[in-house]
Amino acid sequence: GGTMRVYWNDDWHFSEGFTQTMVTGESHLTHEFKPVRLPHSVVETPFNYFSEHIYQKVSCYKKIFNAPSHWQGQAVLLTFEGVAHEAMVYVNGQHAITHQGGYSAFTVDISPFLNFNTQNMLVVKVDSRESLNIPPFGYVVDYMTYGGIYRDVYIEVKEPCHISDAFIYAKEILTPSKSMVVALTLSKAKQDESLRVRTILLDESDREVLHDERALSTLTTDSQGTYTFQLPLPEVKLWDVEEPYLYRCSIELSGETHEHVFDTQIIKVGFREAVFGADGFKLNGKPLKIRGLNRHQSYPYVGYAMPKRPQQLDAQLMKVELGLNAVRTSHYPQSKDFIEACDALGLLVFTELPGWQHIGDEAWQSVAVQMVSEMVTQYRNHPSIVLWGVRINESKDHDDFYQKTNQVARALDPSRQTGGVRCIKNSHLLEDVYTYNDFSHNGKTKGIDRKKTVTSEKDKGYLVTEYNGHMFPTKPFDTEAHRTEHALRHATVLDAIAGDDEVSGGFGWCLFDYNTHQDFGSGDRICYHGVLDMFRNPKSAAAVYSSQSDIRPVLKLSSDMAIGDFPEGGIGNVYAFSNADHIKLYKNDAYVKTFLPNKARFPHLPHAPFIIDDFIGELMEKHEGFSHQMSEDIKSVLMAVSNYGQTNLPLKFKLKVIKLMLFNGMTFQKAEKLFYDYVGNWGGKATEYRLDAIQNGEVVKSIYKKPMQSFKLQITVDETQLKETKSYDVSTIRIMAINELDEHLAYFQDVVTFETEGAIALIGPKQVAMLGGGCGTYVKTIGMAGKGTLTIKCRDIIEKVEYNIEL
Repeated sequence: GGTMRVYWNDDWHFSEGFTQTMVTGESHLTHEFKPVRLPHSVVETPFNYFSEHIYQKVSCYKKIFNAPSHWQGQAVLLTFEGVAHEAMVYVNGQHAITHQGGYSAFTVDISPFLNFNTQNMLVVKVDSRESLNIPPFGYVVDYMTYGGIYRDVYIEVKEPCHISDAFIYAKEILTPSKSMVVALTLSKAKQDESLRVRTILLDESDREVLHDERALSTLTTDSQGTYTFQLPLPEVKLWDVEEPYLYRCSIELSGETHEHVFDTQIIKVGFREAVFGADGFKLNGKPLKIRGLNRHQSYPYVGYAMPKRPQQLDAQLMKVELGLNAVRTSHYPQSKDFIEACDALGLLVFTELPGWQHIGDEAWQSVAVQMVSEMVTQYRNHPSIVLWGVRINESKDHDDFYQKTNQVARALDPSRQTGGVRCIKNSHLLEDVYTYNDFSHNGKTKGIDRKKTVTSEKDKGYLVTEYNGHMFPTKPFDTEAHRTEHALRHATVLDAIAGDDEVSGGFGWCLFDYNTHQDFGSGDRICYHGVLDMFRNPKSAAAVYSSQSDIRPVLKLSSDMAIGDFPEGGIGNVYAFSNADHIKLYKNDAYVKTFLPNKARFPHLPHAPFIIDDFIGELMEKHEGFSHQMSEDIKSVLMAVSNYGQTNLPLKFKLKVIKLMLFNGMTFQKAEKLFYDYVGNWGGKATEYRLDAIQNGEVVKSIYKKPMQSFKLQITVDETQLKETKSYDVSTIRIMAINELDEHLAYFQDVVTFETEGAIALIGPKQVAMLGGGCGTYVKTIGMAGKGTLTIKCRDIIEKVEYNIEL
């Protein structure tokens, strides 16, 4: 029969400390243990300002379970998807396996240690100290590494003879001779010569598109005992970022007559060709510019320990809200739930082995090579993954070591290229793609270095894997000018990448802010490099990305038009980020001007930002009766005063002032009045601006700017129908402070309180402060079906979110 996978995420007990008696001791649980569910973090952290030492400990997880008699004579395979960072597994007091590395899965057959028809005790000793001699440790690391059994655990009971691994990939998919390669690894158990393999490929409507049967004896194996065969493919739909079509492949191992099925594996597959070349990246033969961000797998409070839904939400945010087509899983393999969401949504993935700058001794390196092997075998069936990262992020050249990592990746997966992230020029390229962190842009310089100044390898692919980031950390509560500069830097680099055919694309640093070690970040244990904050609320720079896609109308203004936020009241240029054809500006309902995307400054972007540099338009000619020329002269001087301040006017504007005074009878008093009427509005009646985004002659989105009159909360809940499948379910709540015109209030910092009742519980504290007008929380299910209510309070606002929970 097919193998049942049973998730073992419930009924665990956890102790923050570990003693050897916990392994051998009685199966009863002492007071040190408290009940927990997986995924689990060894400690809940505050939002910021805490010591990273609090999660660096040796702790213990225990589970009591019954082994039914029909398990006898079978392989009982226990899989841990992720334990940070060293796991020692004991069954009934006997050591079953030690696994090093917190970012890949491991499986152990526990059948030799079981007592059948009675209780068994599973103990996991978890070491999350950063002194372990394994990647990424050995030196400082610019991200927190947390601890715990933080991903799923499951058990599969199989016949001793079973499929231990199946890898499916396409060859020459764009040609008439296209084929599907099947590579099967069987367990070491006695393999009967009469075994047969049946391969069935089903499309999304469950229609059979391929059916093959063959005797195992007709297949050749390699030194690893892997059987490989090729099947001609009929016309299939290709997997693409626009239409990520997935097939299901069922592989069945059976006896001669099929009456006895030993094992069945069902694998989701996508057929596509992904190639990085000297002329850029091609997906299925078509050029595609990679536009992505780097993602860490962390969350406020619980670090790495989040179940499926929040993982899927990150992929959804990247694809739909930010309009990206790619993600780099910096700096380690990430949750299967996240990668499966990338498969389903059409988000390309560059994934890499764990590490950060440091290369350790030989023992350390051999663990790293093992990590490459685990990464490739565990993730190679995912069509979204287009590149293996086989170097330690930003490490120096080390040819012996990197020859090994490349060799392992290529041997285990002939279908994908390798890269390895470096921050050095002219590094030894043992990989197929020169993947480079380009931090050359400082706000003044051009967006990126030319490929030829970075590497002499003309014929290889070239990909920018990080940019911006530490060059300009930006908090959601920074000044408007700072947040605008952050956005413009992202736009500048995106534009440079878009305009260079030798560059396959780029991954900005980074998707969201994250907790980091004391050596990095802003001293509060947060690295503020994200285009989103830790709760996934957008900063200004997020609009640069979302405006590049055509998924939905986007219109964001870089300014709140509040002159008191700027030295001398000079707002300067205002930018609009939009995917519309043009933007119309109105001031107190009077039409001012139509603006076009600024192609002069951003020539290569699909949708260049707009520079809104004229808030007067023809209003002066209409209201003051000036000639067009005089109006333009006065306007340029007034805007210059707004940009530079009265005392720092460049010479050309000073000359214009003299001309206006000499020939047009302009006085200082009159000029001052014009400034306040048309530009500054200082102390006068407040102005209301309206911007309309126009697409194909239609207004697709409008925004209004004027001083706020009333305050409300914008609450975005990803899901209110929760369901426990593998484990507990989690709903993400993102909160922004907005005014009555739905405009974000960037300096709002009141306290928000959360209360839950019914079948849900809060993750994190009951009270949080708004930071930069944004915050968030998470609620989780608690193993009960029924209803749950989250109450959110801020000032005199009380909002309720109602949940339905299924088990």
